[in-house]
Amino acid sequence: MPQIEIQKDIQNAVRSPAEIRFAQELHALAATDTDAKPPGWLLSPRAVRTFILGSDGKALSHKWQNKKTNTVITEKFYGDDALVDRCIVTLAGNRGLMLVGEPGTAKSMLSELLSAAIAGDSTNTIQGTAGTTEDQIKYSWNFALLLSAGPSLQALVPSPLYTGLKAGKLVRFEEITRCPPEIQDALVSILSDKVLHIPELADNDSILFAKKGFNIIATANIRDRGVHDMSSALKRRFNFETVKPISDKKLELKLVMEQTQALLADAEANVNLDIDVIDLLVTTFHDLREGRTEEGTVIERPSTVMSTAEAVAVGVSAGLDACYFGNGAIEGEHIVRNLVGTVLKDNPEDAKKLKHYFDVVVKARAQKFPIWETYYKARKWLR
Repeated sequence: MPQIEIQKDIQNAVRSPAEIRFAQELHALAATDTDAKPPGWLLSPRAVRTFILGSDGKALSHKWQNKKTNTVITEKFYGDDALVDRCIVTLAGNRGLMLVGEPGTAKSMLSELLSAAIAGDSTNTIQGTAGTTEDQIKYSWNFALLLSAGPSLQALVPSPLYTGLKAGKLVRFEEITRCPPEIQDALVSILSDKVLHIPELADNDSILFAKKGFNIIATANIRDRGVHDMSSALKRRFNFETVKPISDKKLELKLVMEQTQALLADAEANVNLDIDVIDLLVTTFHDLREGRTEEGTVIERPSTVMSTAEAVAVGVSAGLDACYFGNGAIEGEHIVRNLVGTVLKDNPEDAKKLKHYFDVVVKARAQKFPIWETYYKARKWLR
């Protein structure tokens, strides 16, 4: 299965791309995939779905590094399975895929997984910012070659979009709505005609036709500051899918526990991770996100996003805190100390809301459960 070149020191990378982290799983799926594939795809839609949602414990038999082995495909995206199906179907068609939702709902992760399974490369990415230019989206020039020999393919510096068109692979466009509308609209004609015009070049090279397999996966946050509305013309060229926060607390607990363990292991932090403490963390996030507790108590929701990704970040920070400044076991005070940095980001009023949550909800639970009592006693770190 084609992969991007792996550097010798890849094991020292902070975070490897999905096609490297899950190389064995992708190889297992490719070796056993007998279903029809859309043109330009490395795996069939069924295999792509299995890669993202897992094989439900079933092991796939294949050869890996010249040895026969059995590989179980792990579940990587938790939540709406039907959403994943719709995303795969969209990418097999002519329209682009737009993943929208609140920050921290795994839009980028889903985009990465789809690209790794379909194209074998999740690094072909455009990062949208307020300073992104049309040249960065389409192509730019090596000005030394441009001045010495004039416009030519040798002087052209390809963008991820150019690479996707030429190679027939997916292009990820992260945070597209952070780009000004006139920059976003550079995609309109490309998504319609699947063609990139390069007027500076001679006739034979002035038009780049997309190879089969090309498509665009874009992501957009609906609550970030500095976002721009998309034009109606561009919206019509995407299928929109909303990635929602995980509503099932048990599922969220499982995900936060697994992700926190994995990230702490990557950081080589020897930490005792008690599931009851992580449950404490997830319950806090769930309560504040919903604005209502399991007991029915209504509370004010913070203005900041209480996403699953933020819960994982707090869990990892608490683990590192316990590892380097504690006895290696995560306790309530570690959660509280690192919770502050997540909740108190933008609005000073969120401090009052968090303190009210501790004074009302946590205090009541502390009278019934020892772990919540420890949590309540650590409220001094909220100051």
